Amino acid sequence: MTKPRLGLMQCAAAGLVALALVLAPPARAQDNFQTTVRNAILVDVGTQSVLFEKAADELQAPASLAKLMTLAVIFEEMRQGRLQADQEIVISQDAWRRGGAPSRTSSMYAAVNSRVKVQDLLRGAIIQSGNDATIALGEAVSGTEANFIPVMNSRARAIGLTQSVFRNTTGLPDPEQRTTAREVARLADHIIRTYPEHYALYSEREFTWGGIRQQNRNPLLGTYNGADGLKTGYIEEAGFNLVGSAVQNGQRLIVVVMGARSLQERSNEARKLLDWGFRSFELRDLFQEQEAIGEAAVFGGAQGSVPVTAGKLVRLLLPRGQSDRVTAQIVYRGPLRAPVRQGAEVGHLRVMRGSQIALEVPVFAAADVETGTLTQRAMQGAWELATGWIRPGAARP
Repeated sequence: MTKPRLGLMQCAAAGLVALALVLAPPARAQDNFQTTVRNAILVDVGTQSVLFEKAADELQAPASLAKLMTLAVIFEEMRQGRLQADQEIVISQDAWRRGGAPSRTSSMYAAVNSRVKVQDLLRGAIIQSGNDATIALGEAVSGTEANFIPVMNSRARAIGLTQSVFRNTTGLPDPEQRTTAREVARLADHIIRTYPEHYALYSEREFTWGGIRQQNRNPLLGTYNGADGLKTGYIEEAGFNLVGSAVQNGQRLIVVVMGARSLQERSNEARKLLDWGFRSFELRDLFQEQEAIGEAAVFGGAQGSVPVTAGKLVRLLLPRGQSDRVTAQIVYRGPLRAPVRQGAEVGHLRVMRGSQIALEVPVFAAADVETGTLTQRAMQGAWELATGWIRPGAARP
């Protein structure tokens, strides 16, 4: 691959290092594709490149896509040994009434007061989108669904969902329950990468419980080449939502469509996005493994800055047969305060394709910076007074 020409400008006061990656004359990657749905995003998992987005940061009701967050918590509980696959959970009156047969919502139809193994509740929640199953799983962890909600939101923040707010395990209507297409894609990516042993459940086509056989609601399964997950959702406020994933020729894409007006539109637009993504892009190298990609300012150190690296090969998917003007910034809250240790995460690299965020990866200090001498610190302190350079409490993003 031809390495991009690189221009560097440091903006220490803003905590930014701007990197101009001039790949070719300006062109927008999305000009060749449009979608009719309200919100959408298409992400390449291998490079974390955003190939397409439309209002991807707009807060919307998730509908049953909220179950992805419920299951992410449950998968972690199982990984930590606090919940076992063969553990039996009692279907409470509340789970049965609000999520089971009496609710007339999506349900696995578990009988009230019956005992159901966790592994069956997982299938009920994933394949049948059972509200009774997700409520019961939340109760298994926290005693009540209400007590489980703070666990969901805490876990959401831990995996980088900064805007999403969850108010129930099911995705049933709640005026405060909101997420974005970008964060749904991030959550799907987390499940795929972190829990491969459980992710396989999302590709199962049907599940029978209590003599009732139900099909997986994901329209991509069995009809789209390489599709193996994840989830659909619908409530009147949200419209028809879908997050799906497929693998072709070793490349995995995640697609999210939200606010479709019909089942058909939801399915068609997801397929169109995946088709376009698989056929229209090629890989380009931006930075090599361990390459110093810029510097971050340091206050109170023996040196005034520290080189930073992504620590791995940074690659981006760009439109095949075209080129974009790609720019990048190292974003951090700074200047950093000495001492700074090599390998410490100090910010992130944000790669922009036009006005769209195409890629974000963490960056790390590539060297140690020890605390400076009294004279060095005094000089930097004088600079702070003169320029207002330092922001109180600003240590790291």
